Amino acid sequence: MSSRRSRSRQSGSSSRISEDQIVDLVSKLRAVLPEARMHTSDRVPAARVLQDTCNYIRNLHQEVDDLSERLSVLLATTDSAQAAIIRSLLMQ
Repeated sequence: MSSRRSRSRQSGSSSRISEDQIVDLVSKLRAVLPEARMHTSDRVPAARVLQDTCNYIRNLHQEVDDLSERLSVLLATTDSAQAAIIRSLLMQ
């Protein structure tokens, strides 16, 4: 059984991300978060950056949903010629 574990570790080790790569990826995530960019000098734990990233993505999803709903209402209330123009612009 121990030989099976060691083989599993060996085969899995090539696909693992190094600590330096994790630090680099967290740094890149932090750079694209609007709130995190304001506090560039503060040292923020990776867990906080990941949580902030998840929250930001949830907020973006909500914003897309809200905008989609507003667009649906707009298209439903405009005449068909205007709605066709708006749809063609969105498809470009």
